[in-house]
Amino acid sequence: MRPLPTLIALSAAAAFGGFAATGLNDLLQKPAQATPAAAAVPMAAALPTSVDGQALPSLAPMLKRVTPAVVSVYSRQTVRVASPLGPFGDDPVFRRIFGIPDMPRERVERALGSGVIVDAARGYVLTNHHVVENADGVSVTLNDGRQVEAEFIGSDPDTDVALIRIPTQGLTAVPMANSDQLQVGDFVVAMGNPYGLGQTVTSGIVSAVGRSGIPVAGYQNFIQTDASINPGNSGGALVDLQGRLVGINTASFNPRGSMAGNIGLGFAIPINMARGIMDQLIANDGVVRRGTFGVEAQDLDERTARAVGLELPRGALITRVYAGSAAAAAGLQPGDVVLSANGQRIDNRAALHNFEGLQPVGTRVALDVRRDGKPLQLSVALKEGARSAEGATIDARLTGATLKELDESARQQLRSMGANGGVQVGNVVRDSRAWNNGLRPGDIIVGSSSGEFGDLPGFRASFERKPAQLVVDVLRGRRVARALMQ
Repeated sequence: MRPLPTLIALSAAAAFGGFAATGLNDLLQKPAQATPAAAAVPMAAALPTSVDGQALPSLAPMLKRVTPAVVSVYSRQTVRVASPLGPFGDDPVFRRIFGIPDMPRERVERALGSGVIVDAARGYVLTNHHVVENADGVSVTLNDGRQVEAEFIGSDPDTDVALIRIPTQGLTAVPMANSDQLQVGDFVVAMGNPYGLGQTVTSGIVSAVGRSGIPVAGYQNFIQTDASINPGNSGGALVDLQGRLVGINTASFNPRGSMAGNIGLGFAIPINMARGIMDQLIANDGVVRRGTFGVEAQDLDERTARAVGLELPRGALITRVYAGSAAAAAGLQPGDVVLSANGQRIDNRAALHNFEGLQPVGTRVALDVRRDGKPLQLSVALKEGARSAEGATIDARLTGATLKELDESARQQLRSMGANGGVQVGNVVRDSRAWNNGLRPGDIIVGSSSGEFGDLPGFRASFERKPAQLVVDVLRGRRVARALMQ
């Protein structure tokens, strides 16, 4: 066991850096001097303001500037309560005969989170989509204690970004940094309202940048940090030591569950990404319009990489280019390997999908491509992809069904099952051809005899040659069933 002075010095090193710990250790190692009997000796004392004439570092001055811009967000949603008596609970005659009193049929569910004021003049507050999802109302508590009802501007479930507005004066905003310049090892501070405790600050470093594969959003480019991010911190601020906003806290990871304690795996949305989504929500009446290449791709294995002249299996191998797409107009072809986009390294299919999903419509992208073993540069102007389509426009056997891109809950469900993608069924007209073939709202089509697909454009493209017999694999709940479409 280490001597007490050494333990104290190590604690100081963790909290304030090596120079403070060294100075404190030197002081603790000096022989104790006699103390006059009349002097009161405290049993415990605060850390000194300086050691060997050098002031100890403190985040307090920066936090005084930033704290007023971090708010607590409370959302509420009214949900219908199922009767414990089943369908008889809704029958007034049944209740009267058996003397059963009327019971509340609805309850209000509440959720808490955090938010960051990013525009004081207009009252804009960034938070997470999952904090305000399906809310009937959202209120904000400011750092000075004021409670304000917020106006919902819009949200994007695919990036978990939401924008609300608080119509009040005297607000303070956090200046936004350039999160593209953030490096592993940079010190950061997470601020928010964990577990509803109120304003709380934790600190750490940037553990990684560009993280993906986290089951919380469709398009991901997370900042990973060991600063504690707990339930209620969602939507709060991740700031640098200058008090500039570098990210929006969104999730933490613990394989033993959220109540098992923080293990140093927290994730935040880079502010550059959140700012781009915010700008679109403001400009497009609360909606995000995404650009798309119009391709399907797959990962490379070692054999495929050698075949296309690459030393390592890195990049996204284009397997299909949709007719009339942005990629087709730019000359991208099946067999091409995309290695970078606008200078951003593309390691696999997921990286390419993630990149295009974060670009607005009309963005011009410079692609570094390898074709037949030779380097090639292409410029692509992204087009907007359709979010939904009537089944009849794809195949007559789907008449009556509206097909759409996966929502976030469906995407997470497929991800948990190891599936790559699919198409979600929206409305289905009763007694239509699709209805009689067994399709129902909420179904997810994960396979088809028409060919492979990962999203709605891919599903449509797979019907370029319509199959004589159309069989689809449909996920409903946790079970996959096969249906013959006639």
